Amino acid sequence: MAVTDEAIGKIKQMIVAGELRPGDRLPREPDLAERLGLSRNSLREAVKALSLIRVLDVRQGDGTYVTSLDPAMLLDALSFVVDFHRDDTVLQFLEVRRILEPAATALAAQRIGDEELAKLWSVLDALGEDPSIDELVANDLEFHRQIAACAGNKLLSSLLDSLSGPTTRARIWRGLTQEGAVHKTREQHAAILEAIASRQPELARSWATVHIAGVEEWLGRIV
Repeated sequence: MAVTDEAIGKIKQMIVAGELRPGDRLPREPDLAERLGLSRNSLREAVKALSLIRVLDVRQGDGTYVTSLDPAMLLDALSFVVDFHRDDTVLQFLEVRRILEPAATALAAQRIGDEELAKLWSVLDALGEDPSIDELVANDLEFHRQIAACAGNKLLSSLLDSLSGPTTRARIWRGLTQEGAVHKTREQHAAILEAIASRQPELARSWATVHIAGVEEWLGRIV
């Protein structure tokens, strides 16, 4: 594995140094192996590993290319890792959300357009007076996803999207067990959206913090 790690590191260095750019085709395997001082087998394993995390794209019969290196695509690997979370790490995921999501909400208040704002109001209005738990959670996920998208930062949006999965069960659990969860969610979502709509980033940040910290505090009491 150490030899493969060395091969990965050398290819990574070529990309970081600009010798290989997004969309470039890698040199032929024997040529690249000789250039990097690697065996063809270790190079092959490195290419395989880098293709799994979407850094390289192996095209059968054509060659191996550097991908676009788009942050959203590269963060697919993070999503894979996140899927292996344990229930006792959910509070840690919520803690990270509490750090990142208020920042995204503040950015959304500064950058959101009228059409995006109308979509957010539609999401809020779509939550009926007596939704099922599935409807509540789906609405909550979509509300936060759209806010993150409105922040205008693909990397931040992708990070938050990756972190949303592990907290879904906590959202369901809260909806099932906490009295007034639907009302509280709707009330806090409305406050967040009002702050965004009035272009008050710090107020939007504060309400987002209150919203996520409330779930975190509730979960901390019962686990």
